[in-house]
Amino acid sequence: MKKYLAEVVGTFWLVLGGCGSAVLAAAFPDVGIGLLGVSLAFGLTVVTMAFAIGHISGCHLNPAVTFGLWAGGRFESKDILPYVLAQVIGGVIAGGVLYVIATGQAGFDVVASGFASNGYGEHSPGGYSFMAALVCELVMTAVFLFVIMGATDSRAPQGFAPIAIGLCLTLIHLISIPVTNTSVNPARSTGVAVFVGDWAISQLWLFWVAPIVGGMIGAIIYKIVDGEIKEI
Repeated sequence: MKKYLAEVVGTFWLVLGGCGSAVLAAAFPDVGIGLLGVSLAFGLTVVTMAFAIGHISGCHLNPAVTFGLWAGGRFESKDILPYVLAQVIGGVIAGGVLYVIATGQAGFDVVASGFASNGYGEHSPGGYSFMAALVCELVMTAVFLFVIMGATDSRAPQGFAPIAIGLCLTLIHLISIPVTNTSVNPARSTGVAVFVGDWAISQLWLFWVAPIVGGMIGAIIYKIVDGEIKEI
């Protein structure tokens, strides 16, 4: 159970830290952290938890990472479902804590604010289409898994993987927040969408399918580049 509990705690921190920065601090009067701050916050959650629980669970914090590592031959299939359940539970708990904090401000409307939910079309921060959101989430998650596979390779410099992975997630957010509010993580998307309901739930499927497919593609591409797969 230790590794599952570690995934609950780690994903809790990722959603609370990342989405919390977006909901509470991004546009705070005069000292708002903006998109740069939110991007950095997501990266920092991964760095801090990778050092804290990486030796316990591997610090996936993300169903797309779990499926990607499985596709890359780095994770056993028997642990996929428990890991994903733990990640979603951690994300929803974090969403609940954030909801309690955010609604403590007079006039806060969880639906009107979007509550850091991911979306496309009229619910995309920049009004990007479904196709743009699909491609963005798929490609960004593929690159994320490519970096994770490489940074955690036994031949890579030891001890630096959390930094490389955290910086990669920061860069992904810097690129894609305007498109989808950046998911690349179904547990992160679910953790806040359940409190928004309505459109956030109806569009949630995309933020499960695209990251998981993208993650597996990225892991397989790494294996091809590394020579583990000789032919496609």
